[in-house]
Amino acid sequence: MTRAELQRTLLGTILLNRLNHMSRSLKKGPYVDERVLGKVLKMKNSGKRQPIKTWSRACVISPEMVGVTFLVHNGKDFISVFVDENMVGHRLGEFSPTRKFVRHGGKMAKEQETAAAAASAPAPKKEEKKK
Repeated sequence: MTRAELQRTLLGTILLNRLNHMSRSLKKGPYVDERVLGKVLKMKNSGKRQPIKTWSRACVISPEMVGVTFLVHNGKDFISVFVDENMVGHRLGEFSPTRKFVRHGGKMAKEQETAAAAASAPAPKKEEKKK
């Protein structure tokens, strides 16, 4: 498959999925990292099922990438992302969050958390005294 054919099929799929909010010009087409696409095609031809490690978060997911697992870098770790059909047209970085939400803090939140833990804990059983 030549690059032009690939770009035509990819562009058609993405246009159907994301026509209203495409961030790139239609003239330019979607950004697909050639190295990532090469690795995907190489892996599909060989039949191996290894995850592909990538730092290319801006790469648009193409139909050829469906069924492949990527390890996408989030700035610290590599997050495993399995690509399915609903992800076509989105970017790899959308599925690898860069920020980790811990929780909101404060005295009131801590009190609510302890109250919820106490309410969900089972009541202790009372022992019967023998006479």
